[in-house]
Amino acid sequence: MDRFYDEQYVRLRNRELDKYYLHADADGVGVSISQRRNSLNVAWRVHIYQGSCGPYLLLHSAAYGRYLAATATPAPALYHGFRAELRDYDHPEVPEIMWLDVRAGLGRGVLLLNAGDRYLRANGKYLRWNTGVTVESRDIENEKVSSMMRWIVEPIDLTERAPRIPDPIRARLPEDLSVVVFGRQPGAMREIRFVQASDEGLYNEAGEGWAAFHIRGRSLYNLRDRLAREVDQQPDGIAMCVRAGRYGRLTPLVVDLPRRGWGDIFQIVVFISGTAGESLSPCHNF
Repeated sequence: MDRFYDEQYVRLRNRELDKYYLHADADGVGVSISQRRNSLNVAWRVHIYQGSCGPYLLLHSAAYGRYLAATATPAPALYHGFRAELRDYDHPEVPEIMWLDVRAGLGRGVLLLNAGDRYLRANGKYLRWNTGVTVESRDIENEKVSSMMRWIVEPIDLTERAPRIPDPIRARLPEDLSVVVFGRQPGAMREIRFVQASDEGLYNEAGEGWAAFHIRGRSLYNLRDRLAREVDQQPDGIAMCVRAGRYGRLTPLVVDLPRRGWGDIFQIVVFISGTAGESLSPCHNF
């Protein structure tokens, strides 16, 4: 783990495709490659898990907090291997999100080997529109790995202040009127579970003290307003961190919610701005 440090932010650039980075898709589930280097969706936070067999690398999205995972679901046609996706960290040990970094040549090059013995790989070497990321076993017969499995680790420096909350998502018509007039599907209904941290940054990690409400749509601006009312604060007086599962680490929530959402539950810890707890939380200085 000499190229990854706990709580570090990194980008992973594909060595073969050069300008393409590992990207958390806007649906909050898919993983792809993208040239949008400055997007928060290509930033990942390092979580080193100390297992019984040694340390493992976990990576959670700086945009949505969810963890990079290998699956046993075959990839779609024209893709290699099996699907990779984002998932919650909801059990003490989840092999699907546990990775080993294997040195790949000189410099910061790595191979990411899942606990299921498959390597993370990009697609689209010849069909550039094939941007999905998958996992695949190495070529055992020829004792080699694909060049598409090689990644360059680029550390990201933290900024001194958090990104600005995005403006409300604008629509030509109010959502309810748009549904009636044009027959459009209403925005996804999401359950928000939240807890307010103390001024020292403490909160119950299990269930006690948590409350819930439902909200429609993706707008973080609207979500912040609602959470501020729930904790009796002004909208600019709170900071929000999302937690992807019971064992997921807190991630600053500074982008609109994923496009998927029917039945999803979002766990959010609310910190009061200016408190010692907020200054020590991941929400500060991101």
